[in-house]
Amino acid sequence: MQNLDVSKTQMHGASWPNRIYLSHSEEEYRQLVNLLDSMIDEVGEDESHPLASLMEIVGVLIEKYEDDHVPELAVE
Repeated sequence: MQNLDVSKTQMHGASWPNRIYLSHSEEEYRQLVNLLDSMIDEVGEDESHPLASLMEIVGVLIEKYEDDHVPELAVE
């Protein structure tokens, strides 16, 4: 699995469309999680960072996969 250097990708925006997608497999899901982790390292809590909105979108895509594929824990 390829690690993402967010600062390099930010400068080369053309590679973003190939990295943001609705995941249909566990592998694609893990790649999005790794992408989000890299973005969190870069952006932190800076809501004015240029990648902050994109980071939120990646989080929504991850949440969508989890909602569809990860069973909820039973609460007693």
